Amino acid sequence: MAAARRRGYRSRAAFKLVELDDRFRFLKPGGLVVDLGAAPGGWSQVAAERVKAGSPGGGAVVAVDCEEMDAIAGVGLVNLDFLSDDAPARIGAALDGPADVVLSDMAAPATGHAATDHLRVMALLDAAYAFAREVLKPGGVFVGKVLRGGTEKDLLDSLKRDFRTVRHVKPPASRKDSAEIFVIATDFRGSAGQKS
Repeated sequence: MAAARRRGYRSRAAFKLVELDDRFRFLKPGGLVVDLGAAPGGWSQVAAERVKAGSPGGGAVVAVDCEEMDAIAGVGLVNLDFLSDDAPARIGAALDGPADVVLSDMAAPATGHAATDHLRVMALLDAAYAFAREVLKPGGVFVGKVLRGGTEKDLLDSLKRDFRTVRHVKPPASRKDSAEIFVIATDFRGSAGQKS
């Protein structure tokens, strides 16, 4: 956390997104980004820097969370449950158009029971992916956290139908003993508002 504080980031998790984007270059200047489950805001900070949110000709970041968050320069905060029926419309209005990137670093509170924690994180990721299909523009990118544990294959198969390229990666900032990996799904085949 000390390194995060030195860089001005709100969480150590920010470095995971830095490493993923350094490798795959999905946060481009001018891009429109939705960060689901954004609190405390480390990923939103990185996304805002990379898409140049708030700058002339820059992009926009919408941070979505049930929890209240302190303001972040260049980031629109939407305080709601992204699973609510009106979430895609409200987030779309805040973004002013279909998203280039949907990010999800969400995790349910850990129970300490590996199988239960895996299922809960995968349920969140499933929901984030369903949401991404509603708001991404063709060619868009979905980045989400996965906990390895056996049920991720079905989700990966679905992602491969909707995106041209799907990779899973463990960034160096993830603890070595953690079961988390990240899925990077690029080049969305569908169109915003169209369920495939």
